[in-house]
Amino acid sequence: MGSACMIGLGLALAQPKRRVLVVTGDGEMLMGLGSLATIGAQRPGNLAVVVLDNERYGETGMQKTHTAYGTDLAAVAGACGFADARIVRANAGIAAVRSGVYRGRGPLFFQVKVKSDSLPLVLPPRDGAHLKHRFREALLGKEAAAR
Repeated sequence: MGSACMIGLGLALAQPKRRVLVVTGDGEMLMGLGSLATIGAQRPGNLAVVVLDNERYGETGMQKTHTAYGTDLAAVAGACGFADARIVRANAGIAAVRSGVYRGRGPLFFQVKVKSDSLPLVLPPRDGAHLKHRFREALLGKEAAAR
C-alpha cells in the first residue's frame, strides 16, 4: 500500500519509449502522497496515474477517506508539477482520460470519482515470491521472466 505510483515511476524511467499507466485507489494514493512530488520532480512524459476514488478504504471496512471530506488529489498532483491533473466526475470525462493515457504528454493525473459500493472483501495474495514472478511475467513475458 502506498507504492503503486513509485513502481510506475520506476517503470516509466526505465522504459521511456513505453506508456506506463498506474491504476490505484484513493486510499492507496493518500498513503503515498509523497510519490506525487517525486513524480512531479522527475516529469516522466510517458506516465499516467488514474486514481479510482470511491472515498473509502475498501480493504479495511469502507471507512471514509480524506477525499470524502474534500481532499483534492488532482490539486495536489497539479501543485507537484503534473502536466495535467484533473477530477473526472461524469462518464463524459472518461474520453479525456483514455486519450491522455494513450497520447498525452505526462505526467498525467486523473482522479476518477466512482460509486462506493460495498463489495465482498477480496484481499490480494501476500506471497512475495509469487507477486514478484507475476509482475515480471506481466511486464516481460513468460519466457523473459523465467530467466
